Amino acid sequence: MAKRIVSYNVNGLRAATQKGLTDFLKNQNFDLVCFQETKMDQSYADPDMYFSLGYKAYWHCAEKKGYSGVLVLSKEEPDQVIIGCGIEEYDREGRIIRLDFGDWTLLNCYFPSGSVSEERHQFKMKFLQDFYPWIKTLLYERKKLILVGDYNIVHLALDIHNPTRKDNPSGYRPDERAWMDAWYNELFEDAFRCLYPDRQEFSWWSYRAGSYQKNKGWRIDYQSISKTHGHLVKEYKHHRDVRFSDHCPIEGVYDLP
Repeated sequence: MAKRIVSYNVNGLRAATQKGLTDFLKNQNFDLVCFQETKMDQSYADPDMYFSLGYKAYWHCAEKKGYSGVLVLSKEEPDQVIIGCGIEEYDREGRIIRLDFGDWTLLNCYFPSGSVSEERHQFKMKFLQDFYPWIKTLLYERKKLILVGDYNIVHLALDIHNPTRKDNPSGYRPDERAWMDAWYNELFEDAFRCLYPDRQEFSWWSYRAGSYQKNKGWRIDYQSISKTHGHLVKEYKHHRDVRFSDHCPIEGVYDLP
């Protein structure tokens, strides 16, 4: 049975909604919707805001108002929902939701950005170092796992429009790209690359200098599926024409019960 999973950094749920996000969801009828960077506390949301579309909503909000946050909308009720990873310094920023369905698990994650300062880049690297063994342990328990979200890291030179740049920006540094190498060599497969190993597509464009119009982008949003399960990926699409934030939605279709 095909499951359509869309992942999208909305860069503010209110703003994206005002630009037409709800109509996009209504027209597409995804099985699961995973938002990152909602920048919205659940207490301010209409509890039935997606009920009319057939979804139940599961939130992980940051303690800091107007910051970070992830949200999963699901047509099917999960067997279990777990908020966060149990590490306080990350959980207070609202970065992780886990949903279990039968023998498979969905994780919606918003990795820290390090672009604001060197201090935040170091926080990001600490997150990566702590997150890797956490995921590795989870994979022993839940072997069929799909992890979607904004990773804030370019993996391959193919995933950025200017791979020879010399300014060493956070998101394209050797240490974090090496982390992605290990991620995809040991634990996961890149769902997009399972189908399109040589295709160049992007998921984020700066608002500056007409980057979107010139297609000067980065691919930093991913859907990863645990090793040996790559055959379950049936379709993958970057919804490049959907412009409710500086990212675009990414959709994976999986052969799942």
